[in-house]
Amino acid sequence: MFATGIENSYPTIMLPNGKIKRVDELEKARHYDLWREDFRLVKESGIRVLRYGPPYYAVHQAPGVYDWSFTDVTFGALKEMGITPIVDLCHFGVPDWIGSFQNPDFPVYFAQYARAFAKRFPYLRHYTPINEMFIAAMFSAQYGWWNERLTSERSFVTALKNLSKANLMAMQAILEVQPKAIFIQAESCEYFHAEDPSCQEKADFLNHKRFLAMDLTTGYPMEQSVINYLMDNGLTKEEYTWFRNNTCKGKLVLGTDYYVTNEHMVHPNDLTSASGDLFGYYVIARQYYQRYRLPMMHTETNMKEPMSVEWLNKQWANLYRLKMDNIPVIGFTWYSLIDQVDWDTALREDNGRVNALGMYDMNRNIRPLGIAYQKLIQQWTPVLEANWTKNQHRLKPKKGSLQIEMV
Repeated sequence: MFATGIENSYPTIMLPNGKIKRVDELEKARHYDLWREDFRLVKESGIRVLRYGPPYYAVHQAPGVYDWSFTDVTFGALKEMGITPIVDLCHFGVPDWIGSFQNPDFPVYFAQYARAFAKRFPYLRHYTPINEMFIAAMFSAQYGWWNERLTSERSFVTALKNLSKANLMAMQAILEVQPKAIFIQAESCEYFHAEDPSCQEKADFLNHKRFLAMDLTTGYPMEQSVINYLMDNGLTKEEYTWFRNNTCKGKLVLGTDYYVTNEHMVHPNDLTSASGDLFGYYVIARQYYQRYRLPMMHTETNMKEPMSVEWLNKQWANLYRLKMDNIPVIGFTWYSLIDQVDWDTALREDNGRVNALGMYDMNRNIRPLGIAYQKLIQQWTPVLEANWTKNQHRLKPKKGSLQIEMV
């Protein structure tokens, strides 16, 4: 699947004057006014898959109360145009009445929302219930940047367990409505390097910590030291048992998001900084695959102009090498369709600064990256389809054997 996305983050931040503001990327990119044009650009680009979701904070207005007005028209248009959405149900924020990811009732409310969405659109199959759970917990409850703006290990663990539980409960709710649902779990593909030997222990811990959300989702057996860390910071034995008994029961795809900021250097003072792509996507994504053994998709990447085309070619080369190594890769995504706003400060500042990261600029004019991505899709689609046909013929099951459904 060659895909793109329409960036729909909506966390809350604190302004310098002390006021709380919600950062709605759909609004900043004028998508609420130009959504028809945006969908047309997706179609004209030769892209059939779109990472896209409604603004959760605006739809879920109270327990059991939903405003589907914008969602109905946009998802109806996607269906008419033959664009397959990977439904992004929660992207870094919650409704004001829920408060934040610290609210222990969030998983129940979110599962109700997921069930209501699936009932309203029963034909949809591809979902990312909660986007980048590890990043949502880190930025909101450890770095103090978004939403609850807390800065402790305990608040991080609280956010992480609530996000992970909400994600799993939403999967269960969706499967009750759509048993053939496929969950493309987009998670940030991270790595922590030690600046010198004195930093290795800290780096090792952080390299365990990066897996926590997917470990809880899949039931991967954690090391005892990691379990101790979680329980020392608020996870109860009953909660840990719940996660062990409620792992994802549906089809699960490991979505890996990778940016130049995803690798970190750990310094002797325990602080970290961006290290650049020392390993690159191939090495780190392979670590995630070897841990979970799930089909994989490159679900997010971008780079600001003028390096965007070079970065696209590099990411594609890394992904295709994985595919050549017989790792089950099912898709690639340039994120996003339209330029983004204020991601140069990780949305912490409301500057209104446009970041040239999209296939198209804010006036919906194509960028060189957009042209390059369209060309890449045109060139590689016949090759990939031919390889698929050849492999299907080679692996054609004998009569009476198990049939494997294509994702």
